[in-house]
Amino acid sequence: MNFEPHDYQTYAIDYIENHPVSAVLLDMGLGKTVISLTAIADLLFDSFLAHRILVIAPLRVARDTWPAELKKWSHLKHLTFAVAVGTPAERKAALMAGADITIINRENVQWLIEDSGLPFIYDTVVIDELSSFKNHQSKRFKALLKVRPRVKRIIGLTGTPSSNGLMDLWAEFRLLDMGQWC
Repeated sequence: MNFEPHDYQTYAIDYIENHPVSAVLLDMGLGKTVISLTAIADLLFDSFLAHRILVIAPLRVARDTWPAELKKWSHLKHLTFAVAVGTPAERKAALMAGADITIINRENVQWLIEDSGLPFIYDTVVIDELSSFKNHQSKRFKALLKVRPRVKRIIGLTGTPSSNGLMDLWAEFRLLDMGQWC
């Protein structure tokens, strides 16, 4: 299927490509995934500003939605991907596949960073459902914060940036900007 972006999608793609820290706050169904993937493809193969991509998403979204979107759009067919879900052996195999994009569920972020035994080699991270990192005391938040200084480009995606108020926003944007603006 050919992708004909709406004006707001073109704006978001350009923004991601030109800003190492970005957040796409759009309602469900407005194309956050294809926006991100289009920008990633450009960053990987046009400007060479990204090299290893990690997508962190809810389990079902990691397992089903991201692979389906990668297969759906003709302009993304050249991208390789691996889904790191399942048993530790299955996750390790996916992580070592050498794909352009590695997709992992958010429950395994701590395992990836602290327990997998593999180095964290990702220079670009996409957090799908950024609001799932609203708790600054959660293990996944703390684990991701440890490697955040090594990440050169980060993209946060959500349709619900603040479900319970400003403190939730603080944690979400702390991951994005490392406290620069907080």
